[in-house]
Amino acid sequence: MHSEILKPMVALIAWTLLMLLWTMATRLPAMKAAGVDLGRLVGSKPADADQALPREVQWKAHNYNHLMEQPTLFYAVCLIIALTGTGNGINAWIAWAYVALRIAHSIWQAMINKVSVRFALFLGSSLALVALTLHAAMAVFQTHSG
Repeated sequence: MHSEILKPMVALIAWTLLMLLWTMATRLPAMKAAGVDLGRLVGSKPADADQALPREVQWKAHNYNHLMEQPTLFYAVCLIIALTGTGNGINAWIAWAYVALRIAHSIWQAMINKVSVRFALFLGSSLALVALTLHAAMAVFQTHSG
C-alpha cells in the first residue's frame, strides 16, 4: 500500500508544470512583442527579462522560480514521512494544506501580486512545512523502548 502523502506531492509537481506552461504561454509572445530574438540571445540574466517584459508577464516566471525553491524541502520531508510509514492521516492533510496554499500563492502572484496577501499565503505554507518537518523528525528520531 502506498502512502497518502505521495498524492499531494504529485499534485504540486503537476501544478508546477502547469505554471511552466502558463509562463511559456505568456512570456514567449511578450518576448516576440518586445523584439527579443531567442535565436540571437546569448547569456542573458533574469534581470534582463524583468527590464524588457511587462511585469504581469514576469510574475508568472517569478512564481515558477519560487516553485523550484521552498517546495524542494516539501518533497524531501514528504518522502521522509512516506518512508517512515507516517504519511497517512494528519500528515497527508497537512501536505494537502501546503499544496493548496502554494497553488493559491501561485494564482495570486501570477494575477494580482499584492505582496501582503502573497506573504500571508507563503507564511501559511511555511507553517505547514514546519509542522511536516517536526512530524518527520519525530518519526525519524523516536526511540523505541524494549
